[in-house]
Amino acid sequence: MSKNTERTARLTMRAGTIGLALALASAAPLFAQGATSKTATFTVSLTIQADCDITANPLDFGSTGIIHANIDQTTTVNVTCTKGTAYNIGLDQGSISGSAVATRLLGSTGSPTPTVNFGLYRDSARTQNWGQTIGTDTLSGTGTGSSQALTVYGRVPTQTAPAAGAYTSTITATVTF
Repeated sequence: MSKNTERTARLTMRAGTIGLALALASAAPLFAQGATSKTATFTVSLTIQADCDITANPLDFGSTGIIHANIDQTTTVNVTCTKGTAYNIGLDQGSISGSAVATRLLGSTGSPTPTVNFGLYRDSARTQNWGQTIGTDTLSGTGTGSSQALTVYGRVPTQTAPAAGAYTSTITATVTF
């Protein structure tokens, strides 16, 4: 190959390379050349208030005839409070007329209304009555953000046998926070 031919080939190759580079550059999006951008920020927020939920499970003393000995059973009251929230759980006297927190009654139909005495307690020895006076006979705690199961200890004490029948009462559990 002669020097002129070689030189012409190099120039042609350079011209092709430059042409390719110009073609690629012109294919780039026009907005990328000299485009500007700006940003903004915003706040995301949530306020968590002190709050509690409460649920209760039934307490069933089962079936018996004559009440010769104490009948003990347990159930749970479940409380969910926001983390760090102090709470008190109280239990009322129940739905039977004549009941008191210290002497609760189960009632049945009939005249006069037959009743069975029972108690609800905060401790397994059944010595600490569970009532509704904060600072006296309620159960206190602090919320964890998760459900906490609190045991209710029930007792039907030995007593004179009432008439046969189904005996019930409705207890209201209250969480104060």
